[in-house]
Amino acid sequence: MAQYCRDHKQAVFLLTSASSTSTYHAADHSRVGSIQSALIHLQFFWELTLLGEPVVVMAPSPTMSSEIVLALVSSIAPLKYCSDYRPYFTIHDSEFREYTTRTQAPPNVILGVTNPFFIKTFQSWPHIVRLGEPRMAGDLPKQVKVKKLAKLKTLDTKPGIYTAYKTFLQKDKILIKRLLKGIQRKRPSEVQSAILRRHLLELTQSFIIPLERYMASLMPLQRSVTPWKTPPQIRPFSQEEFMATLEHAGPHLTSMLKGDWMGLYRRFFRSPNFDGWYRLRRREMTQKLECLHLEAVCDADLVGWTKDKSEVEVVDLVLKLREKLTKAHMQQLSVKEGALDQLEGCVQTIAASLPEDLQIVLHRHRP
Repeated sequence: MAQYCRDHKQAVFLLTSASSTSTYHAADHSRVGSIQSALIHLQFFWELTLLGEPVVVMAPSPTMSSEIVLALVSSIAPLKYCSDYRPYFTIHDSEFREYTTRTQAPPNVILGVTNPFFIKTFQSWPHIVRLGEPRMAGDLPKQVKVKKLAKLKTLDTKPGIYTAYKTFLQKDKILIKRLLKGIQRKRPSEVQSAILRRHLLELTQSFIIPLERYMASLMPLQRSVTPWKTPPQIRPFSQEEFMATLEHAGPHLTSMLKGDWMGLYRRFFRSPNFDGWYRLRRREMTQKLECLHLEAVCDADLVGWTKDKSEVEVVDLVLKLREKLTKAHMQQLSVKEGALDQLEGCVQTIAASLPEDLQIVLHRHRP
């Protein structure tokens, strides 16, 4: 669990194992071929995806548009992409009017399109990527340039990245040079893609590990979990408190990339991806607390506790324990083997110690 990561290695293991939660794994879709004319803008693509920005990808074919959209979605693995995406979007899609209206801000979605008509339709979108046909193997592709959105007016718009966005982090020039040289030398696409996947994975891990580490610090200590009290609360996430940790435990410890990491985090906090990540982690931590509390209850001398208690208190205990057992089964809480059976037996013993009329009442209220 994320909250028990004690060091960098544990956090890396957590992130790597969590990659299966992504709908599309980077290993399947981070191909260099489709984006070879935009390799110098890898940092741009990664940041836009990380931040859940609205992006339109215009490609010559449905296959190419689909590959690029899926590559973008998987580029931030093991972080789950929490916005919508359409690998191949057409005018026949039910959301066409919603996505093309100019009366409201574009939604957080990545669209892959091929119809030139969309150039005019999506002029209000903040990020439009228009790519041409891929080159033959061995031909060094001409890299598209970043252009102003104002130039996106005609149906014969040239390939380019139309945006006003400025990346927070600098480009990894060594990686770009390595990939471009690989194209020239006709390096196998599998090898090229493996290089790209590893870079993106390490970049995402460098970004997310400080968040995982801080999130772990919000978890109550195990010794504060006792059977006689409700589980302690997880401390709330404080953006400013987190930012203060970056000086000594930031991404610079694992990444060589320079830039405005703090600015990137602040922007990330406003994105759907942060919201999705935080909700998932908090749910996992809450379940872990429930498990710890349940195990503490199982290990407690509940029968001994009831010896000097009133019948009302004992009945209340039985009802609460039954509710806890039901919740544990429904949520499939991961507790130590035999714990639930042990607690079930304890509840039955306590219930059997009550007068017969109360036993009948408890039996009627059994879930």
